[in-house]
Amino acid sequence: MDPYKIIKNPLATEKAVRLMETENKLIFVVNRKSTKKQIKQAIEEMFKVKVMKVNTLITSKGTKKAYISLSIDTPAIDVATQLGLM
Repeated sequence: MDPYKIIKNPLATEKAVRLMETENKLIFVVNRKSTKKQIKQAIEEMFKVKVMKVNTLITSKGTKKAYISLSIDTPAIDVATQLGLM
C-alpha cells in the first residue's frame, strides 16, 4: 500500500511537541484501516528513520492516531523540522 495513503498528516499540538522533546515520539493521523506494521513501514520509507514502536488510538471522533517511537539515533525534532512543524 502507498505510504501516503496510510499516513494522513502529522499532529503539532502541545502534547505532540512535549512528547517529541521528552520521549522522542511523533504523532500522526493515519488511515483507520492501516495496521501497526503498515504504519511502521510507511514512516520508515517516507522519512528514512528507524521506528522502534507504534501505538495506535482511535479517538471518539473516529480518527486513528499513531504514536511513533523513534530510535535514539534519530531525534523526533529533526523529522518535525523536515515536516515544517518546528
